[in-house]
Amino acid sequence: MNKLKSIFAPLNKMPRVALIVIALFVALGTFAPWLAPQDSSAQNLLEAGEGPSAAHWLGTDHLGRDTLSRLIIAANTSLVSVGSILIIAMTIGIAMGTIAGYRRGWVDDLLMRVVDVGLSIPSLITALAVIGIVGPGYWTMVLALSLAWWPMSGRISRAVAVSIMSKPHIEALRVLGASPGRIYFGHLLPSTIGAVMVYATADAGTAALAVATLSFLGLGIQPPTPEWGQMLVDALPYLESDPRQVLLPGLALTAAVIGFNTLGESIALNRIPKPLTRRMLAMRRLEVAGWAKENADAQ
Repeated sequence: MNKLKSIFAPLNKMPRVALIVIALFVALGTFAPWLAPQDSSAQNLLEAGEGPSAAHWLGTDHLGRDTLSRLIIAANTSLVSVGSILIIAMTIGIAMGTIAGYRRGWVDDLLMRVVDVGLSIPSLITALAVIGIVGPGYWTMVLALSLAWWPMSGRISRAVAVSIMSKPHIEALRVLGASPGRIYFGHLLPSTIGAVMVYATADAGTAALAVATLSFLGLGIQPPTPEWGQMLVDALPYLESDPRQVLLPGLALTAAVIGFNTLGESIALNRIPKPLTRRMLAMRRLEVAGWAKENADAQ
């Protein structure tokens, strides 16, 4: 029981609204094909622009497609694209950052100069340049945003790797003759991955917004695949006559971005050491006394 409490203790400090929004987004994105009540691409011009009804809970769009089904499938599209972007970016960034932090010297200088060049260029400009060269498309967008996102992961990974390499147990492993592969893959890489994944939570909201932005510009996910940014640009001509078509995907995107950003900010603030108050000291003393009593009873 105590172990379970220690595992889920950090979740108690997280904002519940953000956790609920993110859990709902992940659940909808994961089970979208089974949750969507109708085919999201099925058109029926006879029902175009209808309001909420028993057949279409959130109404239909200008082509008679079910709005609720398109919103749910769009969550799946955003979840897959954001997850792919973060995985690719983190893989590149962690690899370069850990190698730089492990080797140091000229290798560190060379790799960090590459990271500095990547950080000096706005991510959206990098993505637009890649899409302009390769052409618009789903996986082109994923690749473009991954190439724009990895420098930050590289910078964070390098800082974490340098901190880990300076710890006493790493020096002890070196003195004992541990191989470089054991130090890197057994100690450095797992610790760095865990630290960088914390910051990926905040990046998820920004990545979702970038995906929607490129789709809104017609450079990302192409129709008829449902995506919140694509749904916004499709509904803009009907903003005055049927604002529902613009408000629903806009609210879904806003909720997801705010949820991820709020959770990421909360995680970052919780990682900052806080000064101990008298009440916290008293509670820790009571906790230590309880452990001592449990050990004495066990003996």
